[in-house]
Amino acid sequence: MNMKLAKFLDTGELAARWKKSPRTLENWRGQGIGPNFLKIGGKVLYDFRKVVEFEENSYKANNIERQE
Repeated sequence: MNMKLAKFLDTGELAARWKKSPRTLENWRGQGIGPNFLKIGGKVLYDFRKVVEFEENSYKANNIERQE
């Protein structure tokens, strides 16, 4: 991973993107839910590419078949 070109989101930015509270993301981190993150000097950062990858892998298909 080329860190010079990587864009990062902090917890507040990701919380706003997902319409969740920062506390929810903190809880999820403790449970191992969500994308991997960096923690540098107490600051949590999410690699934007990994966030998008996580979002893409979270899509669920609506496969409900109708009974006629």
